[in-house]
Amino acid sequence: MTILFDGIASGLLLFLISVGLSVTLGLMNFINLAHGAFAMLGGYVCVVLFNRVGVPFLLTLPIVLVVCAAVGVVLERTLYRRLYGASHLDQVLFSIGLVFMSISTASYLFGSQQQPLELPAYLRGEFNLPGADIGIYRLLLVGIGLTVAAALQWMLVRTRFGAELRAAVDNPRAARGLGINVDRVFSIAFALGSALAGLGGALGVQALGMDPGFPIKYIVYFLIVVAVGGSGNILGSLYASLLIGITDVVGKYYFPQVGAFVIYAVMVVTLIARPQGLFGRTAAR
Repeated sequence: MTILFDGIASGLLLFLISVGLSVTLGLMNFINLAHGAFAMLGGYVCVVLFNRVGVPFLLTLPIVLVVCAAVGVVLERTLYRRLYGASHLDQVLFSIGLVFMSISTASYLFGSQQQPLELPAYLRGEFNLPGADIGIYRLLLVGIGLTVAAALQWMLVRTRFGAELRAAVDNPRAARGLGINVDRVFSIAFALGSALAGLGGALGVQALGMDPGFPIKYIVYFLIVVAVGGSGNILGSLYASLLIGITDVVGKYYFPQVGAFVIYAVMVVTLIARPQGLFGRTAAR
């Protein structure tokens, strides 16, 4: 039970980081391989605020959301917007270039070493239940992850903004004809994806580590979540993250010698059985 809960917590952390990519890649049809750079930004902002400024850990999280959203809006309006109509190859090359620029910037500002982050005492304990030891911090990850998943699904399916976003992606010209401000919708969606990536990066410093290689180290995991869950599907990303997180933790515990092979095996089997992912895009509508 302890291993299972750790896998769920790991999966929800992966969901927090990767769901922003599901928004930009699946809903906006933009291949943003620099998504991990926003997660890294959130991690470094959290570390600086907590270690150097003395801001309480939980208070750093809303600040991280605001900073990453602001950076996302600036980059979307100045750089990304120019490539919405470009080929996927151009988008890949552009975003990969941003990844290496972010790595170089982080190395210059913070060095190549891992950033230390010691959680406050009230998050380091655990609950000892029959058959399971539940870490308080992992319980926090589970709570935040489920809350974000529910809020995003509600926003996408039940709100006017969700309808405008789907319309703007499917047919921007028709959406503009209906009075939808497509540029504003895309800016908000990109800011949301960037903010969630930053939140996941901040929460993942303690579990995943934070160094300049973060965007390259974990981008494959983010892409697996989007591919397995189904492009543009929030619930699909949630289920895929849980599947990958549990599989990863169980595999590393029982079969440490095979490393990440178990995750790739699950991805291959899933995509052979369902090439469109666990949930087709229409399932989110």
